[in-house]
Amino acid sequence: MIKSPRSSCFSTALLCLLLSVSAALFAIVPAPELPDPGHPRMTRDQQLELGRQVANQVYRQMPVLPDSSPETKYIRSLGQRLVATIPPAHSWPFEFHVVAQKEINAFALPGGPMFVNIGTITAADNEAELAGVMGHEMAHVYMQHSAKQQEKSSLLGGLAGLAGALAGVAGGTWGSLAQAGIQVGAGTLMLKYSRGDEAQADSVGAIILWKAGFNPVALADFFEKIEKQGGGSGPQFLSDHPNPGNRRTAIQNEIRDWPVKQYAGNSAEFVSVRQHAATVRAYTAQEIADGAKSGQWASENRKNGAVFTDAAATQGSTGVPTVPFSQVQPSANFLTANLGAIQIDRPENWEVSGGQQSVTIAPRAGVSAGGVAYGLVIRSGQAPAGNLNATQLTSAIVQSLHGSDPNMKQVADVQLVTLSGSPAGSTELETISPMPGPDRKPQRERDWLVAIPRGRNALFLVFVSPLSDFDRLRPAFEHMLRTVQF
Repeated sequence: MIKSPRSSCFSTALLCLLLSVSAALFAIVPAPELPDPGHPRMTRDQQLELGRQVANQVYRQMPVLPDSSPETKYIRSLGQRLVATIPPAHSWPFEFHVVAQKEINAFALPGGPMFVNIGTITAADNEAELAGVMGHEMAHVYMQHSAKQQEKSSLLGGLAGLAGALAGVAGGTWGSLAQAGIQVGAGTLMLKYSRGDEAQADSVGAIILWKAGFNPVALADFFEKIEKQGGGSGPQFLSDHPNPGNRRTAIQNEIRDWPVKQYAGNSAEFVSVRQHAATVRAYTAQEIADGAKSGQWASENRKNGAVFTDAAATQGSTGVPTVPFSQVQPSANFLTANLGAIQIDRPENWEVSGGQQSVTIAPRAGVSAGGVAYGLVIRSGQAPAGNLNATQLTSAIVQSLHGSDPNMKQVADVQLVTLSGSPAGSTELETISPMPGPDRKPQRERDWLVAIPRGRNALFLVFVSPLSDFDRLRPAFEHMLRTVQF
């Protein structure tokens, strides 16, 4: 049968319409992609070092399960499944650890170290919820929120900032911590995120979950569960993670146009590990804080084989290798260093580094990866209060330092001295040196603290050395202090 031209045109139009409808129905919906994390001023190496040093402190101040535990093995396997969704160009060397703590909490440090509490594993009703918490924390690292937080903070804002900067002479990290919104105390670690950070971590975490095959809404489910259970279940977790708003609605709106996917159910490993986790000896936050003050966890972790890998390589060091005294011995020749607000003589073979508010004068061999084992650290910034005299200022700093570093102890009374015509407070402290001793074991460090009120500002000098070498360096330290001019 011969078709009429009109019939042919109608058929052609109908075919085109069907093709267009079919194309619309079967169009490929693009998969969600992770956003560009940006480029904060804190470099990648600085973030890695910061994370390593804080992770080392976690192993000293909290009970961590050994790598051989079923919980750690499982969390690492789940973590790597999530890591596989991140493009290598923007990824980090994520590590996964489990803390034997009852309360719900999880935190990820700059550079990738992540810690998940036993209480978080047992509280998750399904594997997607547990993956949701981990994906959310991983998103904070991916977006470099701690590094960006540092850009919003003044270098030394208030007493906590001053104390954090001073404690840096022992661990080489605390000043950066204070700026990055990270607080470390006896048995506790808190990362301060804004509601904007939380919303972004939810958004990025949802993408990570979807790519890994988990329902992104489970992330909201777990956060809602914690909030409903109230303060007794995870007050620290809630204070670290301020609610950005209606998480469930925000995530549902985000995933609405994503490709349909069959989400994964519970794995056999999750079911088994969750049951086993309920039998593991876990501690309350208060018990952990008490144990940190006595050094219990550092000892028990070593005994149980739970040793932070990066720390194990240097026998408790934070990155400074052991060196002979000849490599750090100050020269008899001194040169004048003009640092702007302060002028001071330095040994000819000790180098000056840092900026306007933070300066280190030290032998090159005594400084590595941010840890100062030999030398002088100078910090300046806003005073914690305008009415503190030199003695009060020094005492306040010592008290705050002790709260931040359980290994820190005062070994001399505060004395009033005069520095370039200005009153100053002087005292000596001891803590653990970032440099291991000749036997490769941790050794004590002596810190000579001098604090000078300068109106609304304050200036701090800390002379640093392993205790075994401090007397040999004292003459050089005293010479440097005598030459200070404002």
